[in-house]
Amino acid sequence: MGYSRSGTADGPGSIQYLRLQRASSRSDIFPKLVAMQKNLKARNFAVFRIAGAGLPNKRKLVCELENWGAGALESSNQLISVYGEALLDHIETSLLPLIWNGSENTSFADAGEFSPLTHRLPAGVVPFSGIAFPVRLGALGNGYVAFFGTSMELVSDVIVDQHVRSCQVVMDLLALDERRSVPAESLSEREIACLQLAGDGRISEEIAEKLGLSVHTVNAYLGSATIKLDSVNRIQAIAKAIRLGYIH
Repeated sequence: MGYSRSGTADGPGSIQYLRLQRASSRSDIFPKLVAMQKNLKARNFAVFRIAGAGLPNKRKLVCELENWGAGALESSNQLISVYGEALLDHIETSLLPLIWNGSENTSFADAGEFSPLTHRLPAGVVPFSGIAFPVRLGALGNGYVAFFGTSMELVSDVIVDQHVRSCQVVMDLLALDERRSVPAESLSEREIACLQLAGDGRISEEIAEKLGLSVHTVNAYLGSATIKLDSVNRIQAIAKAIRLGYIH
């Protein structure tokens, strides 16, 4: 989930998001979060995934990445205990970022250009102020990328940009999960080449001319790649190949 510069919601499967460079390991994701933290002038970050999706009364937030330090477990449990239900309910109906004022002697502005782009939670319940960007990418890819601090930069362009980046972070985590479970049978060079060109918007005839193959052969490569990627059609295969890092 993200926004255009006009504030309009865009689908998470758009080419703009899918073509962002995927991380090859969790160690690649951490610097991205640190950079986002600096952009927001935040003090800490945490990434939460929603486990138990689709199971009544079984959904829960799980902290997957954070830099809270020694008090990480206490801070995570405190946030989940106070705002967990609100976070779980909110992502079902809205993708507006959530903000709250902590009990520290700090607060976000009560009005301003970012107000229409956010939803407020009750203030003063936890010590730290924060903003949580919801990301909804399917049963295994729903969650929040949250930042905490006392004087964060919350202008509209920053909120929009960091929401887009939050989608990328969760997509990175989802892609790493898929990569660990992908079948041993890898895509061949020809299958990758055909998928890349198809992802670029080329039809089979154009791909055949580009690669010096027959249309029948191109369709065969695309078909076998779709099967290997456990996808139902070519479009889904392209999206999955991007997430897995086969193509860009």
